[in-house]
Formats: sequence, C-alpha cells, structure tokens
Amino acid sequence: MKKFLIITLVSTMSLLLTSCQDFLDKNPLDQLANQTFWSSEKDADMAIAGVYSQLLSYTYDHRRMDWDALTDDFFLFGTYQRADNIAKGIIEPATGGLVSTIYLESYKGITACNVFLANIDRVAMDEAKKNRYKGEVLYLRALFYFTLTEFYGGVPLYTKPITVAEATVTQSPKAVVIEQVLKDLDEAIALLPATLYTSHAVKGSALALKAKVLLHNDKWQEAADAANLVIQSKVFKLATDYQTMFLTKGQTNNPEILFSARYLNPDRFSPESPDMKYGAAAALNGTQNLIDEFECTDGLPISQSPLYDKTDYRKNRDPRLNYTIRDIKEPLVSSTGVRYTNATAGIYTNYLVRKYVDPENLPFSYATRSDQDFILTRYAEVLLIYAEAKNEASGPDQSVYAAVNEVRARVKMPPLPTGLNQASLRERIRHERRVELASEGYRYLDIKRWKIAEKVIPGIVDPGGVLRMFDPKKHYLFPFPQSEIDINTNLTQNPGY
Repeated sequence: MKKFLIITLVSTMSLLLTSCQDFLDKNPLDQLANQTFWSSEKDADMAIAGVYSQLLSYTYDHRRMDWDALTDDFFLFGTYQRADNIAKGIIEPATGGLVSTIYLESYKGITACNVFLANIDRVAMDEAKKNRYKGEVLYLRALFYFTLTEFYGGVPLYTKPITVAEATVTQSPKAVVIEQVLKDLDEAIALLPATLYTSHAVKGSALALKAKVLLHNDKWQEAADAANLVIQSKVFKLATDYQTMFLTKGQTNNPEILFSARYLNPDRFSPESPDMKYGAAAALNGTQNLIDEFECTDGLPISQSPLYDKTDYRKNRDPRLNYTIRDIKEPLVSSTGVRYTNATAGIYTNYLVRKYVDPENLPFSYATRSDQDFILTRYAEVLLIYAEAKNEASGPDQSVYAAVNEVRARVKMPPLPTGLNQASLRERIRHERRVELASEGYRYLDIKRWKIAEKVIPGIVDPGGVLRMFDPKKHYLFPFPQSEIDINTNLTQNPGY
C-alpha cells in the first residue's frame, strides 16, 4: 500500500499541474501543494481540471465497453486488460489487467479528490464557484468509491490526504463505504446547479448517481425517489437522435447526457481510439445471444414474431439493433466518401460495435485522434432505474410503464403490454436495459447485482470451444490485487482468493 500511495500521490500532483510548465520550472515540486499552488482562482481551475482528468482512464472512458465482454453480450478479440481470462473465470489476485487497473485508477481519482477538498478553502475566489467546485469533486469521489464497491465490496476508506503510515488500514465494510458515497452525493446535490450538463457535474448528475447507488444496493424506494427527482425536474430529456448521441457532433448540449468522460481535440483525445479499437480492429464482437435479444418492430421476440426474417436478421427489428451493431459486411463510409470494410479473418462473429465509432474520422489508424466523449450517465438510464426500483418497491403501476414506454417510444417501438405482474415486468425492464444500454459497459454489473451471473456466464462458449466459468462463491467480487495485499498487511483478501 505504501508503494501504491506514493505512486498515486506523485501521479495526482503531476496531473493537477501538467498544464503549468512555466510554474513548475520556477517552483520546487515538493513545495507546490503546501506553499504556492493553492493561492489563486486559476490554481483552483487547474486543480479541478486535474481531478476530472482521472476519468480519462481504462475504468471510466470508452475502454469501459470491454466490460461487456465479461458477459453474454460480447467476445473481446485480443487480450486487453486480461478481460479474455477474466471472462473465462481465470480471476486471481495476480491476474493483473482489470483486477488491478480498476483498483489503481479509482484510488488515483480518490486521492485527487481528497487533495482538492483539503486545499480548496485556502484559495481566495468567488464563494459560489468554490462551492460548486466542491460539489463536483464530492460527486467524483462518490463515483470512484461506488465503482470500487461494485468490484471489490468493502475497501479502504480515505476522506482526506493521508501519510504513508496512515495508508495501511483494513477495508471498511461495503455498507460503510456506501454510506460515505451517499453522504458525498447529498452534499454535492446541495451545492450543484440545477442546469443542463455541459462539461462539469450538475445536480442531475449527482441525483442520477445517487439513484444508481441506491438501486445497486437494493434500496428500491429511495432509488425510485432519487430518479424521480431527475425526471420531475424537467431539465433532461431523451435525445431525438439515438445514434449521434455517441458521436462528437451529437454531444454538445445534448439534453440526454447527464455526465461523461470528456475529450477535446487537438490536445485531449482518446489514447486508444474507439474508432480504431472498435471500428477498424473490431475488438468487440457481439454474441448471437445479444442479437437475438432485440425484438421485432411489432414488440415480439424473434421466436414469436411473424416479421422475423431468417435470411436478413436486421430486417424488421428494434432500431436499436442497427444503432448498436454493425454487420461486418457493412462498410464504414464518411461524408466525404472515405470507405473502410473490415477484414473477416480472425473475427469471432460478424456483429461489430457501431456506438462510438465515427466514420467522419476515417481513415482510422492508431494515430486517430478520437474525441467522442464517453457517456457515463444518460437520461434513458435514469428512466430505467426509476422503472426497476419502483417495480421492486411496490410492483407495477402506471409510472413504471410510462418510464419504460418513454424509452421505447424514442425508437418507435410499441409500448409494453398492460396487465403484467411484478415478475413479468421485471423481466421486461431487464430486457430494456440490455438492448438500450448494449455495448456501454453496463451488463456485467447488472447480471451480478441481479445474482444471475452464475446462470448466464457458464452458458457462454468462447470461440475455440472454451466454456466460461463463474464461481458464485468468489466471482461476485474481484480479489484485491496481490501487490496491495503484499504491501498492506492489514488488508483482508476477499473470500475464495
């Protein structure tokens, strides 16, 4: 843990100050935080930019889409972050990849938040702006800690900058960490403006995250109440164009986006271009199981609909199928006529990802500077959170139907059939989450919180005939990285590892 803390602190201060080279040239690095840096509003602006920069990482940007390859939705072509092994149930403290990356990147974010919150009151600046910044950073700290609890359960809890000696503590119970997350979010909600999201977290961002945290911790009525506050605020709404929401041209002032990891050319672009990774390299290949989940345009599953055409799986289907998945035979074409057709050699399936792949950036290469923001929260998810939580809290009512049907109506899908009981409506809501949020990194955490991962994952056969494995005695949590266990002897490894 000492090694981790030192690396994190150095990395954080570097990120906080990367844009002020002249300042660094004149001031010793070890004196910045305590003597000269936190003195002006410009310093505060630079510091909060450094906190937000923690989102531009494997855990919080486009690369989060790889999490769907741990589920029945996608195969991952390649060994990115050891997701291939993790998908097969090869998950151990020394696995590395996602097992250590999510832990490290989230704590880097938490450290940046704690440094900011500990020093911002030293800055002479407009109080309203200062309070807004505090709210934004509290929101971000909540996001980082919530992510940790989803993968590791209880984790070490730090709410202020710590010394090396203070770092070696045991994990707090998950309930205690969630309590802190909700406390941070309530403070953020009180401090943030009730406006549309443009680049910084707003009240709706924090309310939506609060609803999600409560949903994932089975606090059904509270989750529904928090989501409903977003709905009733009338600040956000579904975008009229589903497809361009995931491309740069459709993201500015988009009323559906509540929070995102933001890129901006020419200086802040995705280091691992989604255009190259998911477009040209076709790293994520959809499963037949996912393709079959999309209904026909009459609202019936393909097993029941007379509209299903076995010779053309894309015909007469829920429009979200074609908005999400691109057939390998379909070339990408820019508005200027640049074309790219994927090679078929080595590809696991013909179903490639369309979301976040922008033909306007053709020709793709590993030097492509993609600046599509990665959406971490959008209004459609808020509607589905409300529907799920309300149905679980008190069963079907008109508001549950209304929330789901609003999502379906956007893509001109028929409303849900009436008269469903709680169990039937639960399955329809889960279906809606799967098709609406496909390839956005939600499915893995969903099947785990629904406690169906041990039923879903072992039924998946990877290319090459390897059967995936999920051990419910251990795999609902990741292990703590072995490097952390070695350094922090007070950290108790998760069960089964």
